[in-house]
Amino acid sequence: MPDFAEPLARLIDALKHLPGIGQKSAQRIAFHVLRAGREDAERLAQALLDVKDKLGLCRLCNNISDSDLCLYCRDAGRDPKVVCVVEEPTNIVGIETTRQYEGRYHVLHGALSPLRGIGPESLKIKGLVERIGQGEIQEVIVATNPTVEGEATAVYLARLLKPLGVKVSRIAMGVPVGSDLEFADEVTMSKAMEGRREM
Repeated sequence: MPDFAEPLARLIDALKHLPGIGQKSAQRIAFHVLRAGREDAERLAQALLDVKDKLGLCRLCNNISDSDLCLYCRDAGRDPKVVCVVEEPTNIVGIETTRQYEGRYHVLHGALSPLRGIGPESLKIKGLVERIGQGEIQEVIVATNPTVEGEATAVYLARLLKPLGVKVSRIAMGVPVGSDLEFADEVTMSKAMEGRREM
């Protein structure tokens, strides 16, 4: 690796710790920051500090928020009777891009993974149970990832929540639109067959 001046080397090293950023990308970004004006660097630095200083979790759903309630929980136009459970705040973006879902959310901040020591007490499940106990929620849509951990979390939530008198549904999974069946793995094809519907 080439030698860089110490401040530039520190920036490259810090950037390499970001997900999806390797040595070459970190160098390109660092040199871009170096060439940019001081105002641009200050704006970037302030944006990074603001993310750490001004954001927290919504007290209701655990989504990232800059106030007590996130924008979805504050929105009176969203259906409070339907809650979509996701693993991470980033999962909400994928659901929102469909423009099909008009309910609220609950973020678990992870998935069950006994091998990594993540049990139900490590996730934000208690708040969901409390929300259901208030009686307004009628349906919980489990939108955990289609991984072993996501499936285990979905099964756990279904067993925990159904006795509370709410409808528990799971998002459909299977073959992505635009792909070829020959490239689908057996789990994906199995889920696609299970989730088939009448036409």
